[in-house]
Amino acid sequence: MILETERLSLRPLEVSDAELLFPILSDPEVMAHWDVPETDDPDAVRITVEAQVAAMADGRALYWTIWTLEEAEFLGACDLSEIDRWHKRAEVGFILGRDAWGQGYALEAMRAVVAYAASTGFKRLAARTHLGNHRSDALLGKLGFVEEGRLRGHVERDGERRDCRLFGLLL
Repeated sequence: MILETERLSLRPLEVSDAELLFPILSDPEVMAHWDVPETDDPDAVRITVEAQVAAMADGRALYWTIWTLEEAEFLGACDLSEIDRWHKRAEVGFILGRDAWGQGYALEAMRAVVAYAASTGFKRLAARTHLGNHRSDALLGKLGFVEEGRLRGHVERDGERRDCRLFGLLL
């Protein structure tokens, strides 16, 4: 399912997109607030993308790559993951390369994902951020997500436990 907005095209993730994602996932600044650190291994990115494509085939997730409509420039990716069809809920996520930051692309893409989720029967969306990820926290607020709590020591990263903030949106 391709989603389009005023400026963007969200296309289903394909295994070949791993080479486009590698520069983003190898950027320490982009990956500063992720569960895993940046990678210098393109094969690890390909394996991750293969697993995501398999999750899509199994109906467990939906992953999209984000492109500008006019220039067909690759910007990043977004998703509905952890899909629970019985309870009509999923988790959302997004990642953009640094060159795309501050231009409203993530907000525009995620508005499309939220609208798609609502139109296909989802009733609740969740999102999780690492403490200190103020940009993502603000974006979730603009989408109507509400902070629901803190997950203490939720992630092991760089030899330490990290807290995460949990957000929710009822559709």
